[in-house]
Amino acid sequence: MISPTERMIAEIDGPIGWMIFNNPSKLNAMAPDMWAALAPIVDHFERDPAVRVVVLKGAGDKAFISGADINRFEERRASAAAASSDGEAMRTGLARLEHCAKPTVAMIRGFALGGGLLVALHCDLRIAADTARLGIPAAKLGIAYTLAGMQKLVDLVGPAAAREILFTARQLSGVEAQSAGLVNRAVPEAELDRFTRDYCAAMAENAPLSLAASKGIIAELTKPRGDIDRARCEALAKTCMDSEDFAEGRRAFAERRKPAFRGR
Repeated sequence: MISPTERMIAEIDGPIGWMIFNNPSKLNAMAPDMWAALAPIVDHFERDPAVRVVVLKGAGDKAFISGADINRFEERRASAAAASSDGEAMRTGLARLEHCAKPTVAMIRGFALGGGLLVALHCDLRIAADTARLGIPAAKLGIAYTLAGMQKLVDLVGPAAAREILFTARQLSGVEAQSAGLVNRAVPEAELDRFTRDYCAAMAENAPLSLAASKGIIAELTKPRGDIDRARCEALAKTCMDSEDFAEGRRAFAERRKPAFRGR
């Protein structure tokens, strides 16, 4: 597909849709056009039945996303309209990423800082190189992480670890980030690409409706108990039980073969 901006690349390779942050001269720092491109790329991948998993990565070998484009800070401070526009583009893009019906994975090499880490936190899973550097330097800039970003961080690592990450503003290695619960896996940098591809290819062999149901139900369970949409959860489970894929899964189990799921 053609991306809305050259600083974002969208590619499909087998069952994986790759979203590539392509601003390597600035360590893939997020500019407004990049935030705006998140939603249409997710839309495209979600519509394509061949795409089973969406993986986000940074161009080059130095950064996933180093943060927001620092050159925009002065412009935003000088113009309320610019600040409002940038903030809306960021919120819209992150919300669309978070609510993608398909599993999303952040593949983190190099820096994932500030707004870059925020993007990764809105993915379902995070796989990092052991040498990656993850952190939130807000305290070094005199700013604060957003409420939504804080919530994501606290949900993943708990309040004590969140305080340490925010108060010290230091960068965690991929290994430290895994220990803290910030990433799911930390692997040797040389193995990151292959590990991620194999990991996602194995995930893509599972039933798409089952993955979507699990994602939707987990999302409901993260809400306050009184806000959980139980009818939605029941409907998601029923969709799986009534699907052709469930029948295929039963046949494949009985015949001792690998199932061929079609997402219906």
